[in-house]
Amino acid sequence: MEQALQEFKDRIAAASTERPLRIAGSGSKDWYGGPLRGDLLDTRAYRGIVAYDPTELVITVRSGTPLAEVDAALAEKNQMLAFEPPHFGAGATVGGMVACGLSGPRRASVGALRDFVLGVVLMNYRGEVLHFGGQVMKNVAGYDVSRVLAGSLGTLGLMLEVSLKVLPRPFEETTLRFDMDQATALRALNQWGGQPLPISGSAWLDGVLAVRLSGAAAALKGARTRLGGEEVVDASDFWQGLREQTHPFFNAAQDAALWRLSVPSVAPPLDLPGSQLVEWGGAQRWLHSAAPADAIRATAAAAGGHATLFRAGATPDARTAVFHPLTPAVAGIQRRLKQAFDPAGIFNPGRLGPDL
Repeated sequence: MEQALQEFKDRIAAASTERPLRIAGSGSKDWYGGPLRGDLLDTRAYRGIVAYDPTELVITVRSGTPLAEVDAALAEKNQMLAFEPPHFGAGATVGGMVACGLSGPRRASVGALRDFVLGVVLMNYRGEVLHFGGQVMKNVAGYDVSRVLAGSLGTLGLMLEVSLKVLPRPFEETTLRFDMDQATALRALNQWGGQPLPISGSAWLDGVLAVRLSGAAAALKGARTRLGGEEVVDASDFWQGLREQTHPFFNAAQDAALWRLSVPSVAPPLDLPGSQLVEWGGAQRWLHSAAPADAIRATAAAAGGHATLFRAGATPDARTAVFHPLTPAVAGIQRRLKQAFDPAGIFNPGRLGPDL
């Protein structure tokens, strides 16, 4: 691995504003975020599980490690990455997973990817190796850099290693089906969210609400009795399809843009043209729509949230920003972070925005 590290240092030393670096693993999420710029710096040579202690629920992995390899190692000990990160490709890597910061259906019940990042090892613009955080939950004094890197799309430096909290797999899982309109589903999800129910996933689409329950057999039995609904025999493919966006909803309107709307779970149904799929107890709403970006973002903002252009569709408008415009205060923080970590502007420029 020393050879790979030296190559990284050499590539960073040779980079410049005119010849920046495009950090990537397999490229399974290259479509997410701003346009790709710079010479490719492939992280896949730097791979492998550095340490894994099932009793402490912590795994430390190099950034170029295939995510499937981590899933397999955890499965052997009946453990998992509880936030269900999407792969979006067979070669997805751990570094890309953290850089994109995306979470799957279980996020509403266990937390987001950033909540499971305990520590990172980063190579900065000088080729120096920096350590942040550690391998336990209470390890932070001052600014929590480890979590800042989650979702930064590689704009702050080259991630070398990451330590992640893992959780045991649930003893049992089952899915309940309810026929109800979106407004009724949102009310039900918010009501159930305030009760001690083992809900680990929810999705509403086309008049049908699916609710996944995870936990001990007694807890699932009690929840089924309280909630009612129709039990689905095997819904694993359904939840996998939501996580990996292979469900027909995501492929049915490829000509239209796919928007990810993040709003308060109590927000009413959003009056927008197109088809919608509701997840995370109502807090995440996917929208296939050809409506103008300004109208979609205005509707999300009025509901107290924001909108991300997740996939641009068949005829993308180059003027449409991927991420929702930041407030001046937040934008200032983003710029200062970029300046502190990457003053030369050589790491994945433009992935988070034109000036980042």
